[in-house]
Amino acid sequence: MPQELNMQNALKLAIQTEKNVMDLYKHAASIITNPRGKKVFEQLAAEEAEHVGHLFKVYSGKEYGSLAEYLASPPHVDLTTIRQLDQALSTNAHERKAMELALNHEEELAKSLHQTAKNIVDPAVRGVFERLAKETENHFALIESEYAHLMKMVHETDIDTFVRE
Repeated sequence: MPQELNMQNALKLAIQTEKNVMDLYKHAASIITNPRGKKVFEQLAAEEAEHVGHLFKVYSGKEYGSLAEYLASPPHVDLTTIRQLDQALSTNAHERKAMELALNHEEELAKSLHQTAKNIVDPAVRGVFERLAKETENHFALIESEYAHLMKMVHETDIDTFVRE
């Protein structure tokens, strides 16, 4: 059923979503010991912070304070994925589990964003959610690639080598 979501409410929802994902990636980077995996999560966190910044420029609400204050604010207390990550690590899981949780999170978020976009009447508001869904899919692909490397699977950059042999 189509929804009427005005642009400012859509931006507020998008800002909160991007901040939650940024917090997840910052947390994952803080606990990962593998330098390559840490770098991936740091890069993703930086990209999410950049997305928040872009959204902040067009959001007219003032409840978040400045961009710097908002980005530095503590993670949302109910962020289930951060709790799952902490729980997995407390049971001696490792980087693989962090990547699996991030993959699941990105996959579910992309589905949710696509569904939301599909149900929004206003094309400008729908565009916000479609763009976020595409960025989420790009992050999924990056994490998936790093996961394949971590698991010593054939990496997409090695495909030509294996196909020719």
